[in-house]
Amino acid sequence: MKDDIIYLVLLGSCIGFGQFYRKFTDPEQRKLVGTGVGLLVVLSVSGFHMLHMLFCYLVSALLIIYTSRKVCHLACFGFMFGYLFFFRSLSFLGYDAPPGHTNMIQMILTLKLVGLAFEVNNAYTKSKTVADDQKDAAAVAQPSLTEADRTLLKLSMLDIFHYSFNYVGVLTGPYITFKTYRDAMYLPFSGKADCIGATVDKLKVIPLYAGLFLLVSYIWPLQYATSAEFYEERSFLYRLMYVWPTFFIFRMRIYTGILLSECVCTMAGVGAYPKLAGSKPGHGPSRDDYTTAATDDSSPLEYDFETVRNIDVINTERCWTFREAMKYWNMCVQYWMAMYVYKRFPSKKYRTLVTLAVSAIWHGVYAGYYFCICGAPFYLPIEDLYVKLFLKDATGQKRTVLNVLCWISKFFAFSYLGIAFLLLTVDKIWYYYSSVYHFGYVLWIVLYGVGVLIAKQRKANARREAKVGQDGTKQD
Repeated sequence: MKDDIIYLVLLGSCIGFGQFYRKFTDPEQRKLVGTGVGLLVVLSVSGFHMLHMLFCYLVSALLIIYTSRKVCHLACFGFMFGYLFFFRSLSFLGYDAPPGHTNMIQMILTLKLVGLAFEVNNAYTKSKTVADDQKDAAAVAQPSLTEADRTLLKLSMLDIFHYSFNYVGVLTGPYITFKTYRDAMYLPFSGKADCIGATVDKLKVIPLYAGLFLLVSYIWPLQYATSAEFYEERSFLYRLMYVWPTFFIFRMRIYTGILLSECVCTMAGVGAYPKLAGSKPGHGPSRDDYTTAATDDSSPLEYDFETVRNIDVINTERCWTFREAMKYWNMCVQYWMAMYVYKRFPSKKYRTLVTLAVSAIWHGVYAGYYFCICGAPFYLPIEDLYVKLFLKDATGQKRTVLNVLCWISKFFAFSYLGIAFLLLTVDKIWYYYSSVYHFGYVLWIVLYGVGVLIAKQRKANARREAKVGQDGTKQD
């Protein structure tokens, strides 16, 4: 709870500072002030462990600027994820483990610096394409370089330093691209968007999530799932059902933290864009013509903060399937994983597994992260199979009943896999799963086998009916 209190105090301070931060209209002043506050946040929770972040910044900035832009993204990816693994292994090597909040800062810094290297590589690739098109008159015209692209191609060490340590998102995210950061510095949207209103809308629901977190964690604490009484005196059904409240606690904690992190962005005006820009979480504007319209004061525009929207709580809770719920969870990080791992990995066959493995590595070195995150690809085919067999063509009351069953299955899967994420170590995870006879995994294997048999039977029936129809046609 001490870590949580420190976390809340820091996020609350950063949210309040945003009202003052928006008053700086000069971009250079805004950069200096934002970076100064960010360094204070890092120092306050990390102490001398802050040297890890400074070292990572220095090496990554040198790689981005001085390594060939054809491979700078790969070099930066290898270094940052390698250092992240080393950083988390310090306690195993006999050194003091960094504080928990320092780990979160290192996680976000990894996404930022590696993402920046990919942005530079993309801008370089685009510049080569444009240059080749200019030489070849017959080539199909490609989009010209934007101002953001040109900025990426002439980055300085100071630019990368400001981006890495600006206080907005430095502690827990959400992940923002360098382009989003630069727009927040140079474009006037933060002065036009309703930053206070957007922040208050998010803050309204946080007491509910925080209250539920405290209440349920008091009644069903996670620590109880590691006690002797839990395994010796509680029934199989009680132990199995205990995953529901523990994952509910986890969700409420995550909802509270992520929404507070979003409030830091909204209060500072970071991620504010006109609605006509079609912004998407993590990515930012999907259209390029929004800047011209935004400078026209004759017609006031509506603004949103979709760029820094990291979670959609309502849709996460009410959507029917596991696959759909994944899309609404930690959306900015998912964007990073999709853009820089999934789409870039050369093998289509293994890109999903590799993306989830990178996500698990990013989360930490504990086995629980791999049990949980890498377990998702094995559940998804089962869900997809039953959606195709029963849910896809269902209507009316039957559809409603099947949707509810699918919803229950979704949250059981999340909860059953999520207990590994919370227990962390192999011995605790295996002890718990053994105490419930690996019920979840056994159930899913049986369901998959039954689903495959039903699918085969339906195909055989369809072929038989088609053959009967053909024979009837011939006889006629």
